[in-house]
Amino acid sequence: MAAPAHLNWLVNTGKTLKTTDGHTVELWELQHADEPKVLSAWAKHFREHYCDDEMLKKLVAGTGLSNSQYLTTTKFPDVKDKPGPSIRAGDFAEIIVADYIEYKLGYWCPRRFRYDSKFNRNESSKGCDVIGFKFVQDGAENPEDELFVFEAKAAASGKPKSRLQDAIDDSHKDKFREATSLNALKQRFFERGEDGEAAKVARFQNEPDKPFKRISGAAAVHDTTTFDPQMTSAVKTATHFNAPNLKLIVVTGAGLMALVHALYDRAANEA
Repeated sequence: MAAPAHLNWLVNTGKTLKTTDGHTVELWELQHADEPKVLSAWAKHFREHYCDDEMLKKLVAGTGLSNSQYLTTTKFPDVKDKPGPSIRAGDFAEIIVADYIEYKLGYWCPRRFRYDSKFNRNESSKGCDVIGFKFVQDGAENPEDELFVFEAKAAASGKPKSRLQDAIDDSHKDKFREATSLNALKQRFFERGEDGEAAKVARFQNEPDKPFKRISGAAAVHDTTTFDPQMTSAVKTATHFNAPNLKLIVVTGAGLMALVHALYDRAANEA
């Protein structure tokens, strides 16, 4: 599948930072622009994490609401009331990181179940933030198959802070959340009658008998005003359970919170 056009705006700067314990942090930029066609396609892509357009028609029926009203009052985090804005920023960070590992790194990254089944729109979804899978050969298990579990944190406004350290610390917890997250994903595939996809997930549920490569990731998505290179270089990774296989990235973007709100607005208004 071709990468969505907005992924052209996610650019590897070629610059890196070194942490105090020797890990490399890749620096990426979200160079978004005022291009209505790209933004509209991005908004649709974003919206369908919460509710695909075919399901939206069914869910709106009987509510007396427009598509836009339904999305903004039932599916999307609140634009003003706390913690809605921070949940918006967090979901945005997770989704852009999922786009990154799917379209930039080439992993299979099913993620919509994470958002469309929320009971409370103003809460973060539980479990691992982003899970990606890579297979050496279709239909055959190989020890070089990869499970990539990424944690993402956002700092879309406010003062400079070390959100990468927060992501690293939460990534360490994935050692305990991985099994339940994989089980939930497999169950959702079975419920949808997608047994082939469920089998792909099951391939990574029994590491002792069916070994694979485990890669961990931690990402911080920052507004340019909240990113501090010195804070980022000071992060510590030594206590992470998978430190030798830990990938670190920072994504920065100008006017990030305004972009997040604009994307949600377009996603609702163009539904």
